[in-house]
Amino acid sequence: MAHKVVVYSKTTCPYCTRVKGLLGDLKVDAKVIELNTLDDGPEYQDSLLEVVGRRTVPQVFIGGSHVGGCDDTVAAYNSGKLKELLAGVGYSI
Repeated sequence: MAHKVVVYSKTTCPYCTRVKGLLGDLKVDAKVIELNTLDDGPEYQDSLLEVVGRRTVPQVFIGGSHVGGCDDTVAAYNSGKLKELLAGVGYSI
């Protein structure tokens, strides 16, 4: 089963902590992939570069669509877009 919300993250990243906290506050059960805990974490980051043009974390995907990094996700929350995206995958926020 594919996860509805996926966050590529690192345990040491304050921006990642902010995004994970925001999603947690919204009661979103996100699949969090902590790249710095994986042997192939750098390969994941290379794949992110190919897919979204960035190697930085966090990177948030909802329903397979790229939302962006921390600033993008917070902006989507503030504008109401995040709520719409989450509603599209079955969350009622």
